[in-house]
Parts: sequence; structure tokens; C-alpha cells
Amino acid sequence: MKGFDPQYTDLPDYILKITQEIWEDRGIATLNYRYAPDIPMRFPEGVSIGNQRTINGTLATLAEFPDRELTGEDVIWSGNEEDGFLSSHRLLTMGTHTGGGAFGPPTGKRFIVRAIADCAAINDQINDEWLIRDTAGIVLQLGMKPKKFARELIEREGGPDNCVKPFSPAVDVEGPYKSRGNDNEWGARMSNILTRMMDKDFAVVRAEYDRAVQTEHPASTTVHSWADTEKLWMGLRSSFPNAEFKIEHQIGREDPMLSPRAAVRWSLHGKHDGWGMFGQPTGAEVYVMGFTHAEFGPYGLRREWTLFDHVSIWKQIMMHTG
Repeated sequence: MKGFDPQYTDLPDYILKITQEIWEDRGIATLNYRYAPDIPMRFPEGVSIGNQRTINGTLATLAEFPDRELTGEDVIWSGNEEDGFLSSHRLLTMGTHTGGGAFGPPTGKRFIVRAIADCAAINDQINDEWLIRDTAGIVLQLGMKPKKFARELIEREGGPDNCVKPFSPAVDVEGPYKSRGNDNEWGARMSNILTRMMDKDFAVVRAEYDRAVQTEHPASTTVHSWADTEKLWMGLRSSFPNAEFKIEHQIGREDPMLSPRAAVRWSLHGKHDGWGMFGQPTGAEVYVMGFTHAEFGPYGLRREWTLFDHVSIWKQIMMHTG
């Protein structure tokens, strides 16, 4: 790849190797040049600017989970050498809670969850990023409840008026990456499926999903087949029935030895004005950052991985209700 160290054969090789270098080989200091000095990083929890904050956050996470591992399941990517690349990297991440930190005093419990990172890369450096990890899954596996954890987080940060504000367009910053992905048919197909569901056309699940689909959602949730997949998506949409849905970025790919795949970053922005997975309607304004990866087979969508952050959603609701 032009502009990259010749040790990397392609973008997935680059992403997988630097992830291992940073986390498992403990090369935290490599972020001084792996990440741009002023990189914007967007999480459901908020926005972080600069590689020094990323370095400090990585150090704190490893102090809390010293045996932390990040194993790459897939890298779905778009772009080119001249304009830059976008890597949507799905990881299975695990560790044991043996240090104090953001998740409280050490519990000695182990977690295994997924994360998805959308990273823009050009000239051997990451310069823009969007990241979701399954925080609710970690919280549950450490013996806590996502709603209670969000409440305690607000209290720890100084109350509803002073706490760190979760991500929304109001706190977003403009980064160097401007592309919206590619026009491959599989990305377009996944975007259409998501759009139909958010338009409340849930017949799309039985029309487009393999009857034996395996669906992975936040809070360490795994279900199979149509009915339970519909239930998951209905639970989200019914909580925010009038919220605006947007496709923020879409990628489709066909690669040797792999099923056709898609990676879509999306958003849902509006009022918590319906019953669903977040309980009694409160009227809170909520922004949901979401990522979906998919694999297609001869009978439709055969595996789906979706992440959004229950904890940040509960936080926005409780910031409104007090």
C-alpha cells in the first residue's frame, strides 16, 4: 500500500497488526505516531480529541483489565491509497477485572464482548475514528445493571448538569474523513434492510434474513431466527418511534474465501416517547450511534452483528429525568 510500511500486505493486515501491537504487545507509546496528534475519536460516551487522550485511556483500561485481549473477527473496508481508507473492524475483546477504574473496584470477574471501530487511515496513520464497545455487556458480566451503572456514572461525574455529555451532533467535531463509503450492492442491501426496519416495515426480516440467522446485539445478546431478531429491533425502534434514522456510512465487500459482507454506521435521533427496551417514555432527547455488520448467504442475511450503547442511552434518559 502506497504510503504505508511495506510489512503490511493490505488494509486488514495493517489494522490487525497495529491493534495487536498496541494492546497485546503493550506498545501503547506507538500511538504517538500510529494516531494523528489531533485525531477526533467519537464514542457513544462522548468525543475525545488527540492521541494523548487515547494513550491515557488505553493505559487506564489495561490497568483495570491487565490481561485484556482484542481478537479481530473481520475488517470490512473501503477507499484507496490516494484518498484514504475506512476500516470497520469488528473485534471480540476480553479481560479480567483485577484493577480498579471506570467499572469500579476490582471484581475478579471476566468479560467477553464485541466492539466495532471505524478508523480512517492514510499514509500509515489513523486520523479519524468512531468506536462502540458493548459496555452493557461488560457491566452485566461484572455483576452490575446497565441502568444503575449509568445512574452511578452521572453521580460520579457531578450530576445531570455537570456530567460528561454523551455523543450527539451538538458535540461532534469535523474530522478529515469525508467519504460515505462505497456503492457495493451488499452495503446498499444492508442499508435498505435497516431503513425498512426503521420505517417500521418489520416484514423485511422474514423477507431478507436467513431463517437460521444468528443475530448478535448489545448487552451480550445472541438470538437465532426471525422472531427473536424482530423482537430486538422492535424493542429499539418502539422506544424512539418518531426519531429520525440516518445511514451515516456504508460499505459492501466481496472477498476470496469470505461471504459477501456489509458494514453500516447509522444513527437514531429523537425523543424517548415510546415503550420499548428503555421502559416508560420520558420525552428525553436521545442520540443513538449504531453499527451493523452482516454476512449474506444463499438464503439471505445469515449473520448480523449490531452494536449501540445501552449505558449511554440510559444516561441521556436520566440526565433528562434527573
